[in-house]
Amino acid sequence: MKLSIKQCIHLTLTTAALSTSVNVLAADKVNFQLDWLPGGDKAPVYVAVQQGFFAEQDLDVTIRQGKGSTDAITKVATGTADIGSSDLVSLLVAKANDDVPVKAVYSVFSKAPYAFYVLEDSGINSVKDVANKSVATSPFTSANVFLPLLLRKNHVDESSVKVTKADPGALNPMLITGKSDVMISWVTDTVKNQSQAEAVGKKLKILPWHDAGLDFYSSSLIASDRFLAKKPDVAKRFIKAYAKAVAYTWEHPQQSAQDVHKMVPEVDTQQAADTIMSIKDLVINEVSNRDGIGAFTPERLAETWKWTAEAQQLDVNKFDPESAISRDFMPGGKS
Repeated sequence: MKLSIKQCIHLTLTTAALSTSVNVLAADKVNFQLDWLPGGDKAPVYVAVQQGFFAEQDLDVTIRQGKGSTDAITKVATGTADIGSSDLVSLLVAKANDDVPVKAVYSVFSKAPYAFYVLEDSGINSVKDVANKSVATSPFTSANVFLPLLLRKNHVDESSVKVTKADPGALNPMLITGKSDVMISWVTDTVKNQSQAEAVGKKLKILPWHDAGLDFYSSSLIASDRFLAKKPDVAKRFIKAYAKAVAYTWEHPQQSAQDVHKMVPEVDTQQAADTIMSIKDLVINEVSNRDGIGAFTPERLAETWKWTAEAQQLDVNKFDPESAISRDFMPGGKS
């Protein structure tokens, strides 16, 4: 039977539509679990969606916000999510204590984000100046377990420091109003904390703990052992797209902030852009310049575990931190 031109065109369009539908369905679905709320510090995963980096790798990624690293590790371990973000310290503790079936596969922050915040005119210029001061902190932050080590390393008598634990939302107001001399927060909160202070005519000074000797890996991508074993190619393609997004994020902070806002409208674009720039040193620094962004070196990993074990009062020799890491899925890896 000879088809008319009109029928041929219709058949061609139908075939193309079916082909497109098959291609869409063929994209591998990946559930990504954040360790906290969306914001500029979480930009790369949103950038990878909006800039099409995941689509280039035939991935359909769903992003879920989280309630902390422990929550993210649990959801990845139980299969609720395939891959996610977590503080590496939290993963090392979970692996050492419970041998959770999760591994870190990509280093995002090669420096720890913990910091002291003080008023600019406080006269506090280093960790040593915290002696005999009052410090406000959240009861939930992992920074608390490292505080005694940081003080000892900087020869500060721990008993001279008065620590008060309060709701996270109350910490910055306590500092600004003089109810506390020092606040513990993350560098990722710099923009939010500074804007609150500036609204009442104050300015904050940030003292990163990594400048005072607390220097180790922090935020990382984690994935379940099951996901890595069953879908190694998907994992590798995800990390390849994510790594491309990391580079894009810090080359184009304003556009990256817009990408976050487009997917999460409650995130303010300018605040997200400012956050991206304020945390650049956690991602791109002398460590990443030397070892490569995303890399875990045996030496720095061992140092991270040493700090963690001491803080958690664990035997450093009873756990091999290498068992918590897989380097096989990095771009150029062997998987």
